[in-house]
Amino acid sequence: MADTKIGEITHYYDKIGVAVLKVTGSPLKVGKTIKITDKNGEEKFTQEVTSMQIEHQQIKEAKKGNEVGLKIDQEVKEGDEVFGVK
Repeated sequence: MADTKIGEITHYYDKIGVAVLKVTGSPLKVGKTIKITDKNGEEKFTQEVTSMQIEHQQIKEAKKGNEVGLKIDQEVKEGDEVFGVK
C-alpha cells in the first residue's frame, strides 16, 4: 500500500534539530513512523515522531493546515516531503 503524504518541510533549525512541517494532507500523531523524501522523491530516512509542538506547546496530533515543530533525527531541507508509513 502506498505511503500517505502528510506535508512539506518549510524550515529547518539545524542547531536544535527541529523542522517546521506544514501539514497539507493526512493528520500526524506522535508515535507514527514517517518517511522524509527530497524534492525528487528520493528517500532520505524514516523515523518515529517523538515530539511535536505548535507555538512551544506540546501536541499529540497535527491536523491539515497546522504548521508544527518536529524533532528530526537527521538534517532536512526546505521542500522535503513527509509521508506517513503504513
